[in-house]
Amino acid sequence: MALLKDQVAIVTGGAQGIGAAIAERLAAEGASVAVIDINLEKARETAERLRGAGVEAEAYQVDVAAAEAVKAVVTEVVKRFGRVDILVNNAGITRDGLLLTLSEQDWDLVLAVNLKSVFNFTKAVARQMIKQKSGAIVNVSSVVGLMGNPGQINYSASKAGVIGVTKSSAKELASRNIRVNAVCPGYIETAMTAKLEEKARTALIDHIPAKRLGQPADVANAVLFLVSELGSYVTGETVRVDGGMAM
Repeated sequence: MALLKDQVAIVTGGAQGIGAAIAERLAAEGASVAVIDINLEKARETAERLRGAGVEAEAYQVDVAAAEAVKAVVTEVVKRFGRVDILVNNAGITRDGLLLTLSEQDWDLVLAVNLKSVFNFTKAVARQMIKQKSGAIVNVSSVVGLMGNPGQINYSASKAGVIGVTKSSAKELASRNIRVNAVCPGYIETAMTAKLEEKARTALIDHIPAKRLGQPADVANAVLFLVSELGSYVTGETVRVDGGMAM
């Protein structure tokens, strides 16, 4: 039997890359999926693929940093699907720069999209999950949130903050039968890492004990474990999906 039969999932940043892989993995286990992204065209393409695989899916465009817009889209999802069982906070951006040259605008934007969005969606969805007396939330952080990284002070801060939100909300919501966990991907094969020069790519892989970059499916599999009954006694946890990079 499918692990997520009759469940409804929201995946932010679900249009492409890791988010799309997560949406597809959850759908493969029977979940209906609301694909949330700022890029509506790409979100619709992902939703169409999911429908082609035989599950219900809808695409929604929203600014994840805008609290009222997030509340409105969660209301739309509940109206469309009847409930929300799973939330995956995956939306994220980078605006890299060294501390002394990083602009205030790039600091604020990355914190808003990567961290405030997690607060916005968790707050909006938790109200529905409390009514249902069940739910599972996974926040996509990063190994950079554990280790730090030169030139990514804003991204590192946002992803470290995601871990803090995960632990605190897990403690608040556990008594309501709602689990909250985080995954910390390492370097994953995406459009971003595809731009690396071969020399930089080889040097990067040399620092990873598994001696390869991860695949989006590796992250999606960890998310599936955490949102399904397989992870029913796991909450407040941070799971690294990094080939041992941050050991």
